[in-house]
Amino acid sequence: MALATDLIEQRLRDGTASAQETVAILKQTASKARLEKEILEKQKELIEAKTESLHSAKNLGELYERALNAMRRYSGQEACDDDDY
Repeated sequence: MALATDLIEQRLRDGTASAQETVAILKQTASKARLEKEILEKQKELIEAKTESLHSAKNLGELYERALNAMRRYSGQEACDDDDY
């Protein structure tokens, strides 16, 4: 496939490519560009999802810490800071 593509590209440069060869290269290029665009969009979505997950994990950790401190105060203990561990 690569050799055929190289041959057609060379014919395009020389001006000897047929209309069918030209259309074939154009279709291949358009398909490749579309696929690359889809891949980039999916990578962007993945990065956004990972970022959201990190924020959620941080918020959950803070929520657990507040809950533990509230339980300590309720049981008569003094709330702990992160430095106490």
